[in-house]
Amino acid sequence: MRKWFRRQVSESYQRMLRRQLDDTPTHVAIIQDGNRRYAREQGDDAPEGHREGAETTEQVLEWCDELGVEELTLYAFSTENFDRPEEELEPLFDLLESKLYEFADADRVHENGVRIGAIGDVERLPERVREAVTYAESQTAEYDTLRLNIALAYGGRSELLGAAREIARDVESGELEPDDVDVTAVEARLARHTTRDVDLIVRTGGDERTSNFLPWHANGNEAAVYFCAPYWPEFSKADFLRGLRTYESRERSWRQSRTERAVALVRAVTETELADARAVAHRLRSKLPSAGAKEVSAELERQRGADPAEGAD
Repeated sequence: MRKWFRRQVSESYQRMLRRQLDDTPTHVAIIQDGNRRYAREQGDDAPEGHREGAETTEQVLEWCDELGVEELTLYAFSTENFDRPEEELEPLFDLLESKLYEFADADRVHENGVRIGAIGDVERLPERVREAVTYAESQTAEYDTLRLNIALAYGGRSELLGAAREIARDVESGELEPDDVDVTAVEARLARHTTRDVDLIVRTGGDERTSNFLPWHANGNEAAVYFCAPYWPEFSKADFLRGLRTYESRERSWRQSRTERAVALVRAVTETELADARAVAHRLRSKLPSAGAKEVSAELERQRGADPAEGAD
């Protein structure tokens, strides 16, 4: 009875959060933190935490499909993770390999049109993981309803450094002119599977940092960030919805700010133009007969009175 009541309360809360959302981010990126700490608190080894975290990943894919998120990027394995003990790395590589094959063959992936792609220095991974990446990408290459980017052996600085080196080589070889080095040139040399800027970063596990994750696509876009306490295996749909609510709140604030700036600009331009018109009218009145001067003054007053209506149009 107690479990049933908690489930009912949780589902009611989720429905309330869902009703509060008008806009859904197009691209969500998640730092899946806390697997090892979760395992320790449960009395298990780190691999068990990673396995339970993989189940959360499957749920998040379903939520994204349900809510209309078009791209999801998961920080599954960073370049710093190579420093972990061998007894932890090998089971993690086994899990990555098995989950990539499982995702690539899952009916729901094909039914929902999920395209899987890896970003990062994949060549640093064991051959068996690289083969799983190739298989998952090839099996889903024709889909584009939801893009699932899995960051493996990924580091944001390394990605930018790689793009800078490639640009330098292309300029030196004459394939690229220095004046042609622009945003498009840089983006063409970044992760090939990330197709758009990140709207929202979610980090689980309680730490409030973005850990060198997607600096070009997220930080460059001033993505909304939602930090939450639950470890990744504990991450719930309510947590996800609260993250989306953070994004919407940021968007609402930006829209209001942009509106206020636009209104201020219109007012400033209007005031300047009116001031210029008054100066011109003053000069003209001194050179016109009295009837003409009165007509110029009337036209100035008419423009001044019409201005608020024009601004509201």
